Amino acid sequence: MEAYKQEFIEFMVDSHVLKFGDFTLKSGRKSPFFMNAGAYVTGTQLKKLGEYYAKAIHDNFGDDFDVLFGPAYKGIPLSVATTMAYSELYGKDIRYCSNRKEIKDHGDVGILLGSSIKDGDRVVIIEDVTTSGKSIEETFPIIKAQGNVEIKGLMVSLNRMEKGLGGKVSALAEIKEKYDIEARAIVTMQEVIEHLYNRPYKGQIYIDDTLKAAIDKYYETYGV
Repeated sequence: MEAYKQEFIEFMVDSHVLKFGDFTLKSGRKSPFFMNAGAYVTGTQLKKLGEYYAKAIHDNFGDDFDVLFGPAYKGIPLSVATTMAYSELYGKDIRYCSNRKEIKDHGDVGILLGSSIKDGDRVVIIEDVTTSGKSIEETFPIIKAQGNVEIKGLMVSLNRMEKGLGGKVSALAEIKEKYDIEARAIVTMQEVIEHLYNRPYKGQIYIDDTLKAAIDKYYETYGV
């Protein structure tokens, strides 16, 4: 496994973003692990996170895009931090854009926050994690409603490697099939398990035999 992936896994653990236990996900699934980008709360954490995302986006999609779209709410700081990192690392100004949960009818009106999106714009979507692909169903029509826009891809930090809403292929593969969007991740859950299973990190075992068995059982139902 590449060194930067190991560093990112440890960064998620250190930031209390990747947790293990019993969780109910947005999709309704009961999961033994949970990834919450809302736990990145300090300037140092957001700066590092933006750099990881910027490198992954650059490696997967290059510089050939104009707007980074982060769905509300967690996608807002992700898009801001990553556009800043992208400018610093690669010398290109990318505009950030997010949606509002409620349409604003005064001042800066509309459903979008940050940059507008117009005909001809090329957009990369940024999210924390895609479990079932449910969130993209909300995001895709918002972006497409802005005009003749090309969506270049979706970047998430963790690929949970489980079935999408259709129940047959992975959420990321389902997004590719349904929306023709390339969906990529900084790391996969398989790589997380590989790096942390029965391997001490800062004196603690995060994935022991019991938790590994719970993860395996989860993937028997939802894995691909």
